[in-house]
Amino acid sequence: MVNEKKLHIAMLGHKRVPSREGGVEIVVEELGTRMVRQGHDVTCYNRSGHHVSGKEFDGKEMKTYQGVRLKSVITIDRKGLAAMSSSFFAAIRAAFGRFDVVHFHAEGPCAMLWIPKLFRKRCIATIHGLDWQRAKWGGFASKYIKFGEKMAVKYADEIIVLSEGVQRYFSSTYGRKTVFIPNGVNRPVVRGPQLIKEQFGLERDGYILFLGRLVPEKGISYLIEAFRQVQTDKKLVIAGGSSDTDAFSQELKELAKGDDRVIFTGFVQGKLLEELYSNAYVYVLPSDLEGMPLSLLEAMSYGNCCVVSDIAECAEVVEDKAVVFQKGNVGRLKEKVQYLCDHPEQVEYYKNIASDFICKKYNWDDVVDRTLGVYRT
Repeated sequence: MVNEKKLHIAMLGHKRVPSREGGVEIVVEELGTRMVRQGHDVTCYNRSGHHVSGKEFDGKEMKTYQGVRLKSVITIDRKGLAAMSSSFFAAIRAAFGRFDVVHFHAEGPCAMLWIPKLFRKRCIATIHGLDWQRAKWGGFASKYIKFGEKMAVKYADEIIVLSEGVQRYFSSTYGRKTVFIPNGVNRPVVRGPQLIKEQFGLERDGYILFLGRLVPEKGISYLIEAFRQVQTDKKLVIAGGSSDTDAFSQELKELAKGDDRVIFTGFVQGKLLEELYSNAYVYVLPSDLEGMPLSLLEAMSYGNCCVVSDIAECAEVVEDKAVVFQKGNVGRLKEKVQYLCDHPEQVEYYKNIASDFICKKYNWDDVVDRTLGVYRT
């Protein structure tokens, strides 16, 4: 379906497209490529500098990706300055570009939303989560991100939120109306354990999986503590790269020391990532804080039995189609994982219902159509 009027759209606030450095990057890629296929013109302003998990993961610099124009902007490649500097220069370029819509992603980059607004651009903000609450940010960074939130409230023509909890937050804190549009997910191809067997000795249903950025708010330390008390010969696979600093990943490895069942894979992508999702016995997301957890949607799309913390952003996604435990409660998490290890028939029950449920509930084509509707409102 081609929309009646071609729109010229700029997107900024992400790190790079294409990339799996975080959920924001996946969202921007899915929106941008699908909007191009509908006949629109999309430009994404990418950061320059290295991959967040290390320069060894740097991809080849491209000018276009599936029809999306890619423009690199000046970036001070240091923690706390990369997002600020790249969004500043991207906002300036968007302000002077011939765009009908400038779409800001994440709270921090919204600090620059006023720049294209000065040039009477239609500005949309997507709040991927309340980023100022994240443990990795210090005092100044947290205040700067909160400033970005306030700039979105003041200047954005429309604000898109990914969860009903964040929608309630903006209503009660600012009296600001927002549009609730959750993320989507694709139905994947399930792969056999080839690369994961060669590299890590993993077999189908032989491991419990966490996959995401290694940051404190993901609750990975709870998972390691709980797993060490579980009686099982299954492995615990912690898959993901560090974000801005290796200090926390080192803390996790210290926590896991002495238990050779725990495997750290580092950052994963491509076929390796697909095999990890495809062959897990159970997927666990024990987060204290989330925006809209794309890794959870992906895990369920592969037909995984999932265990999640009871924060609204996870519980609202899974409904009754996954196992839920009290946030931060190591004892409860241990009990849930132990039960699933001892009752494979229960794991099979959740596996059988996960994929159809999540792929029907969260559809990217629907997300794109609703987002285009916000652009045109």
